[in-house]
Amino acid sequence: MASLSPLLKQATPVRAVRGEGAYLYDDQGRRYLDYTSGIGVTSTGHCHPRVVEAAQKQAGELVHGQYTTVMHPRLPELVEKLGQVMPDGIDSFFFASAGTEAVEAALRLVRHATGRPNVIVMQGGFHGRTMGSLSLTTSKTPLRAGLQPIMAGVYPTPFPYPLRYGWSDYETSDFCLRELDYLLATQTAPSETAAIFVEPILGEGGYVPATMSFMRGLRERCDRHGMLLVADEIQTGVGRTGRFWGHAHFDVKPDIVITAKGLASGFPLSAFGASEELMSKGWPGSQGGTYGGNAVSCAAALATLAVIEEEGLVENARRRGDELIEGLTAVAEHPSIAEVRGKGLMVGVEFANNGTPDGEAAAKVQARAAELGLLLLTCGPYGQVVRVIPPLITTREQVADGVNMFAQAVREAAAA
Repeated sequence: MASLSPLLKQATPVRAVRGEGAYLYDDQGRRYLDYTSGIGVTSTGHCHPRVVEAAQKQAGELVHGQYTTVMHPRLPELVEKLGQVMPDGIDSFFFASAGTEAVEAALRLVRHATGRPNVIVMQGGFHGRTMGSLSLTTSKTPLRAGLQPIMAGVYPTPFPYPLRYGWSDYETSDFCLRELDYLLATQTAPSETAAIFVEPILGEGGYVPATMSFMRGLRERCDRHGMLLVADEIQTGVGRTGRFWGHAHFDVKPDIVITAKGLASGFPLSAFGASEELMSKGWPGSQGGTYGGNAVSCAAALATLAVIEEEGLVENARRRGDELIEGLTAVAEHPSIAEVRGKGLMVGVEFANNGTPDGEAAAKVQARAAELGLLLLTCGPYGQVVRVIPPLITTREQVADGVNMFAQAVREAAAA
């Protein structure tokens, strides 16, 4: 009998057959509040009518217009729309199917554009699972185990994680910038360093927001040394953090922005944007792909962006995020919880036992929450962080329901 690969593990036992808004329904008709959003993908909720309608219409007209063979109408429309929401000057785009492909393409561009071989990444960052992007990924060892040696020329530097270091935001940021300078002085010279890749909020690494001083320090060093700053907004982008892009919280403009996940409400689509001047420095043949910029996915993305704008979902993410953090912070009085952190609807709850990361406690809470009807995920190098990622359409009532179920899961998991 054929089966899925045994290496694919489900985070919950739910067999979902239908989705609507913030809810999933299993094959027994039970409803679950989905605070995983397909790992931050279903930004407009499950099966938003506008997105469904756009995808159905496009599927009836043209499913696949391969974008290096022919041009379908939705692609230039999406280019124009993305140009309107990107930072000034980012006006040229490459499209792929998955975030990891967009990271790989951005990696090729920074090397071609600068003529430099090396890149700097953040300790704890996640950028994908294909070999180039995996080489940039340092969120946990199982992702890279058994695959060494992987791509050379990648140099990790500390990311400001105040709880881990036990310092203030300022002390942690200052330390991390000094370590970056030390890295540039000892391992990868600025003249051979093409770019710095950074998630404005660590995703798989534990839902840790960067700090203003750190992000500004990265920008200053890139400007000083002629390096490029690449913002991996695959998880933080498209309104997730209460700003359209996560880097906007830090008043820093990157040279390249990578996006995927919430861009098309569940349809496979990724992209990265740069200035046309920068993009033109890539070498011929370095960009392409059979399914990139798929017509149905592009139609879904256009509908997604329209819904986000017309329904005010970025502002909703900010407001509901404030309520979510306030509610979870009250739960954090429980001794097993070390910290609640995040921005907008990208919130992490870290569990610890006497200051030691406690992945077992986080896993118990996540499992008990699923039994209660609340779907959550864990992350962090020890699995010690429960991540809370509601869709951007989440209501105040749904936030309250989610917080109540989470609080019950914490109590009951601790008592078990």
